[in-house]
Order: sequence, then structure tokens, then C-alpha cells
Amino acid sequence: MKEDVAIMSNIKTVEEWENHIVRVLVTEQEIKEAIAKVGKQISDSYDGRPILLVSILKGAFVFMADICRAVTVPCEVGFMCAKSYYNGTVSTGVVKITMDLDQDISNYHVIVVEDIMDTGRTLYDVVNLLKARNPLSLKIVTLLDKPCKRMVPLEADISLFTVDDLFVVGYGLDCGEMYRNLPYIAEYKKGSDL
Repeated sequence: MKEDVAIMSNIKTVEEWENHIVRVLVTEQEIKEAIAKVGKQISDSYDGRPILLVSILKGAFVFMADICRAVTVPCEVGFMCAKSYYNGTVSTGVVKITMDLDQDISNYHVIVVEDIMDTGRTLYDVVNLLKARNPLSLKIVTLLDKPCKRMVPLEADISLFTVDDLFVVGYGLDCGEMYRNLPYIAEYKKGSDL
């Protein structure tokens, strides 16, 4: 991936930027429709009960904003930054929280709003950390699920879309901090494949 980050820093034109997009996998309209449905599901499930939507930055910020607007009952939002340290393919079990929640989550039904679940390792560790703080309940809503890559026993309670083992960008997902602003989810063409 370092090669792709170096390529991203060398992009000089919109055409060069667009050349990395192979195809659109999930359209802007499909995302909007799925979010409206999930927002209603959350609103119906938690009517009048304290909800805390939690996003792990940076990738889920766009999804989080749209989910929050789709929820029609009172809710709060919280953000975390987490880094996990792995030795090869095995987690050392050390998750470093670089930005934590302000709220005492024991008074909330926590909904973790995730951009993509692939290996699930970092999210697995974060979920266990949050569960240890005794929320009233804890659910995971993910925009994209890539179950073929899962390395830990973790599943989303709600998954909007399932994707194959592709590198995807857009709608908050990036490559070298670029492409987050795309209103859709696209397959990304790696630099060596151009």
C-alpha cells in the first residue's frame, strides 16, 4: 500500500485521479436508500431510549453523519480513534485508543457505526473494550461487510452491503487520504495495475 500512497501524492490532474476508479460498486442512490431503511430500523428499535452512535475515525465519518441524520429519535454521537498493533496476522491484544469517548456509556444503548468490516481485528478489540464499560446494549452497523477476510469471531448486527475481496474507496473510504469525497463506493485500481 505504500506504493499507492506514493502514487497518490504524485497525482496532478483529475484524469489521473479518475484512472484509479475501476467501477462503481454501490451507487449514491443505493447508499441513500439503505441508510434511510437503517435509520428507520434504529429509530423504531430505540424509540425514547438513550442512543449513542459511535464512529471510529476516519473512514466512517461520512456514513456516521448520514446515519445520524436518518435516525429520527434523540441520539448522541461520539468518536474514537484506535490503533491496533499486530505481529504478522496475530493481534498482540494491544489496542491504543488515541481519542476516546467523552460519555460514560453505561447509560446508553451503543451503536458502533463502522465503514467496512474486513479482518475485524481492530473492531473486535474496540468492541470488547466498549463492552467492558457496561453499555445498556451494544450493536454494530457497518456500511460494507467483507466476510471473506474475517479473522476474528465478529459479525455486524446490520450490514448494508457485502463486497468481495476488493480494495474499495469512496463515501469516506480512502487510499492515501484521497477518494473519501466520492458519493459512491468504487473499486480502486492499484498503482501497479495502471
